[in-house]
Amino acid sequence: MPGRPNIVFITADQQRADCFGFEGRKIKTPHLDIMAEEGTVFRACITPNPVCQPARASILTGQLPRTHGVCDNGLDLPPEVGAKGFAGSLSAAGYHTALIGKAHFATSHTFEATGTPECRQSMDRYGPDWTGPYMGFDHVEMVVEGHNQWDPMEPPAGQHYEAWYYGDGHGARKNALYRTNGGPDTKGAPQTWHSALPPAWHNSSWVGDRTVAHMADRVKNAPDQPFCVWASFPDPHHPFDAPLPWSLLHDPAEVDLPEHRTLDLDRRPWWHRASLEGEPAIRGDLAQIRKDYSRIGQLTDDQLREIIANTYGMISLIDHNVGRIFAELHRLGIADNTLVIYASDHGDWLGDHGLLLKGPIPYEGLIRVACLVWGPGVPAGKRVEEPVSTLDVPATLLDYAGAEPLHPMHSRSLRPLLEGDATREFAYCEWDLNASRCGVELRLRTARTKTHKLTVEEISGAGELYDLVDDPHETTNRFGDPALANVQAELMDMIARRPDDVRAEPLQPVGMA
Repeated sequence: MPGRPNIVFITADQQRADCFGFEGRKIKTPHLDIMAEEGTVFRACITPNPVCQPARASILTGQLPRTHGVCDNGLDLPPEVGAKGFAGSLSAAGYHTALIGKAHFATSHTFEATGTPECRQSMDRYGPDWTGPYMGFDHVEMVVEGHNQWDPMEPPAGQHYEAWYYGDGHGARKNALYRTNGGPDTKGAPQTWHSALPPAWHNSSWVGDRTVAHMADRVKNAPDQPFCVWASFPDPHHPFDAPLPWSLLHDPAEVDLPEHRTLDLDRRPWWHRASLEGEPAIRGDLAQIRKDYSRIGQLTDDQLREIIANTYGMISLIDHNVGRIFAELHRLGIADNTLVIYASDHGDWLGDHGLLLKGPIPYEGLIRVACLVWGPGVPAGKRVEEPVSTLDVPATLLDYAGAEPLHPMHSRSLRPLLEGDATREFAYCEWDLNASRCGVELRLRTARTKTHKLTVEEISGAGELYDLVDDPHETTNRFGDPALANVQAELMDMIARRPDDVRAEPLQPVGMA
């Protein structure tokens, strides 16, 4: 059906909203800077959940976590729900849909085999020629996990990236190079090194390669059918392991450090300390992985500089591949009829408040994420300050495609904000944590307006409220402050407006949260 736009949806994993050159940080993102210059940036885009699986399930389905059921990592999105997300809806409307890169709709480290193509104990059931369908996508080429805490899985384990990675017979050599710090000393910064793996073998390059090839194939073999491809980069998620020379692109001495980088748990709600110090209530080996991989102690400024510089290098490598994708759109002659969205599933504290990585402490660096839109009818240079959500991506894609959703969605199209002056009152984030993650059960609900943010822990009734105008670094918790009583009541009402469509039967954990 000519006239309907092609769609390229690009995501990074764990990229903050401010980690772009156009946002003023000392990071090199030339292609994304051009995208922001020629398109629109949503500067108050909030993730519906601050960890991977729930956030990605919401981006796919357009539903909040407690509705689709994936309230934390370690819970698998039911295939019948995933199949009705934006990919399935677009396919039903005549689009060809594909996902290239990290999916993470199902759990990798599981208690037992689950049968999914992302489960370490069952992925070998999928033959070398399997390319989907999966979760509504007609075609998939996947990186499993993609965060190189572990070597890529050797076939018959792994999926498409892993098969390619080992396919030339040099897998062992690549793994050795990957583990080698080929650059300067990183001053004891945890999970940080200059990977000697050549960039040509890196999964960011592979996602770029395969996306470019896929678009060319669609134009050559099905020129009259619109396509939607989700290019999903696994970086800049930790470990901080950008390959040389990208890891050297930013001088640690020159990167920007957070203004407030002191851990001050005594001034925060009780669950901050409990979540950082509790013992995960899960099988011993998995508990140790959780503690070793997801908790990082106090850092010196020099160590934080090394981590930030390496993170910037990972983002710059993604930016390079975004540039390649745009170049291919122009080469193919389809740029004028292609909608491009760049987003992230969640952010990273990256030193804010003395914290690193992610967890149940919803500071801005963690829950405010990238959201750039470029394409036909999208205003150039526009900045939208209204609070929106990556939950809104599915409705936006379906709106531009003229497609109908296959199931009810909380997602709302961003098109009225892009093409007009529509407003939004607040964005919402929710996270139900079992004790398996950090030793304490939590039920967190967050409402974020243009000026304030409230998070309430529903079991205990404790909360935190920040004035984002007068206190943008969230240094003073105003929860219970009589001077903000009306604001707190308004935000509590926003949280209470969450639709009453929570999944009746909670999903049970199949693996590590």
